[in-house]
Amino acid sequence: MGTFIFILFLMLLGYLFKKFEIFPKETPTVLNLFIIYVSLPAIVLLEVPKIVFSSAILIPVFIAWMVTLLGALTIIVFSKIFKWDRNITGALLLVGVLGNTSFIGIPIVSYYYGSEALPYVMIYDQLGTFLSLSTYGAVVVAIYSGDGSVKTKDIVKKIFTFPPFLSLLVAFGLHGMVFHEEILNILSTLGNTLIPVALISVGYSLQLKIDKKDMIPFMFGLSTKLVFIPLFALILVYIFGFKGLVSDISIMESAMGPMITAGVVASMAGLSPKLSSSIVGYGVILSIFTTAIVFELIQLL
Repeated sequence: MGTFIFILFLMLLGYLFKKFEIFPKETPTVLNLFIIYVSLPAIVLLEVPKIVFSSAILIPVFIAWMVTLLGALTIIVFSKIFKWDRNITGALLLVGVLGNTSFIGIPIVSYYYGSEALPYVMIYDQLGTFLSLSTYGAVVVAIYSGDGSVKTKDIVKKIFTFPPFLSLLVAFGLHGMVFHEEILNILSTLGNTLIPVALISVGYSLQLKIDKKDMIPFMFGLSTKLVFIPLFALILVYIFGFKGLVSDISIMESAMGPMITAGVVASMAGLSPKLSSSIVGYGVILSIFTTAIVFELIQLL
């Protein structure tokens, strides 16, 4: 319970910084850049070399991509039923599918499973969620914002210039290496900045106002991300007989709230900015509680 109070406190602190204009408007951008260039790479370099390689590490990648595709299919089907316009559909395909598997995923998964779960969190996040944002997300923006065809070169460039992904490649190359104690202390200190910085950034970015005309897609977007997608993950784990910590982490990661970056991408592309921000804001808060339910369901497997 203490950890959840801590999470909510830091998010509230970030929200108050924005509400009373204590920090400048650029604060989330600066904090997110610090996370991307410093905190996340440090955690990747610290934790990923400890991974014991086996076929099991493919499970997070498989689950991440399957729930993305199943979530997208669900939204496309219901968008046709409700006859939502292209902007709403595109927004839901981003914020209703892609999860906040690092900024929120790391503190929540750490609370339930400890630091030994972090390598699998990073695998799910980098080879699953991030690659989905860079490829699937780019396709969604290209199709629904009317910006033209998808350029493969731009997608590849985005992937291979993303610091955490580059760190992941380096970490794989350092697999099994025992770092000097001073290097471990440096990486640990930098990595420990991720949770407080990320949660303050999340709180600062919260958008809680909802237009009445957006209420149905808002509810459906939240339901897809917080209910349907983790349910898909549970079903996939059961069907394929996956067992152990790595499958549990994959389910938990699938249950995380909407990705803040996906909301930013949707807004920048003109895909229902207010709807996107509202889904991200409420989704992040609600996911603190819905992940607790998902954790209990995992114990029943």
